[in-house]
Amino acid sequence: MPTSERQRGEVRELFSAARIAERVRELGREIGESHPTGELVLLSVLKGSFIFAADLARAIDRPLRVDFLGLSSYGGQTESTGVVQITSDLTKPIEGAHVVVVEDIIDTGLTMAYLLENLATRKPASVQVCAMLEKPSRARRQIRIDYKGFVIPDEFVVGYGLDYGERYRNLPFIGVLTPPGGA
Repeated sequence: MPTSERQRGEVRELFSAARIAERVRELGREIGESHPTGELVLLSVLKGSFIFAADLARAIDRPLRVDFLGLSSYGGQTESTGVVQITSDLTKPIEGAHVVVVEDIIDTGLTMAYLLENLATRKPASVQVCAMLEKPSRARRQIRIDYKGFVIPDEFVVGYGLDYGERYRNLPFIGVLTPPGGA
């Protein structure tokens, strides 16, 4: 059985590729309209948001810059440890820029709270958050999400950049990972 078929069998689809593409276009339009002037930087939080950030950048109809920041708080687990590690920093300063942080999922809010505090020290003109997914039932810190794709229940999701053990990122949809042994 090809890997893609095996992966699909382990994941129950939550949002189709078509529904994701539609929502990304809507978010891109909102971001472009909210930032008609000034330097706009999309800051993709690696690794999970890279696919979302690429699609979102193409959906924003104005000049922008894309940068990446690597953070880790999961350590290969399915729940955040709460300890945030910067694994890769920005390549250029963001001072004076309008920054839109592009994140795959916000659940506990601990990682994003850390990141927003860190970015504030770099003197951007503004910082907003764009998250593909929010899992409010897991929130331990309240995070203002300026641009939100979807709200999801407390289930472990993969696909469209989200992974489990570095697998499933390449799925074109977002789905719930079936526990080992089936469900």
